[in-house]
Amino acid sequence: MAIHTATVDVGPPTLARIREAPKVVLHDHLDGGLRPTTIVELAEATGYTNLPTSDPDELATWMLRGADRKDLTLYLETFAHTVGVMQTAEAIHRVARECAEDLAADGCVYAEVRFAPELHTEQGLDLDAVIEAVLAGFAEGSAGTELTICAICSAMRQTDRSFDVAQAAVRWRDRGVVGFDIAGPEDGFPPDDHLLAFQYCQRENFQITIHAGEAYGPRSIWKAVQWCNAERLGHGIRIVEDITHDGGERHLGRLANLIRDRRIPLEVCPTSNVNTGVVDRLEDHPIDLLIQLRFRVTVNTDNRLMSGVSMSSEMAALVEAFDYGWDRLRWLTVNAMKSSFLPFRERLQIIEQVIKPRYAPLESWADEPPI
Repeated sequence: MAIHTATVDVGPPTLARIREAPKVVLHDHLDGGLRPTTIVELAEATGYTNLPTSDPDELATWMLRGADRKDLTLYLETFAHTVGVMQTAEAIHRVARECAEDLAADGCVYAEVRFAPELHTEQGLDLDAVIEAVLAGFAEGSAGTELTICAICSAMRQTDRSFDVAQAAVRWRDRGVVGFDIAGPEDGFPPDDHLLAFQYCQRENFQITIHAGEAYGPRSIWKAVQWCNAERLGHGIRIVEDITHDGGERHLGRLANLIRDRRIPLEVCPTSNVNTGVVDRLEDHPIDLLIQLRFRVTVNTDNRLMSGVSMSSEMAALVEAFDYGWDRLRWLTVNAMKSSFLPFRERLQIIEQVIKPRYAPLESWADEPPI
């Protein structure tokens, strides 16, 4: 990991300054973050003919419009095109390399990027070949940057390959894969459908995060944690349905208390939640309530292409919506790093040697604004 030595531009948290601050992302989908130009070029190279347009700018607009339909199932339809052009090792390698480059350029110092190996096997690749191509791309794209980037292997909750994917993830655990997840439509596909895969990960002492509490409520979260041993929750924001309001005081239900007391991290993706209809607008998002109640909240992108976001823009949007300062952004960043699947000493090193030193002058500006 290269060490950042540039002079810090102190001042309020504008988008430009946030780009320079160190950031950590734990919930970012590889097939949701392609460059539009790359999709067009890979479609031509691989013979994929189903793109709605071959103009990169029009494609970016189409993806954003297609994803912003206030429904998770409709949101997921846009991925047919990104997955469609990621069916060769060369294409997957390129997408992974560019992902790492883009995250590093956005100021991310640590990232866990997830992908579903089973989605990239239509033209003969096996699960291991897909994982190998992703990790090689990550290594090339992050070389010479501050970014440490790891992979999470996701199984699709509507298919029956979760045990195979879990085994593949464990095989690559010491080469860059740090966790196992299930993704896809949540309603109708509960996490305990994949109990064998999660039990296997538990036996192998392998780390688990589960999409839960996005399109379905607290019962999905309960199953993810109590049945499947989720150590983190992908989204998880519908835990607010287990929180009541009584005359200005908030009361946590038993599940909400457990999530908070155990410090189970919530991988919150604010703009994505607006796109999928979890909330109508960012100002209505429960992230601020969850922060006030001291849940272990982290901020993430989910799908940078579909939602038209970066880690910097997500943080800037929270600054605009909730008047957050540098101290809150640092708190969210440290939360994410503490919640990562890196070994403890490596987490601590990034927190103490990168995040805190780089945020210190920004926070001191807030304490003593320049004349």
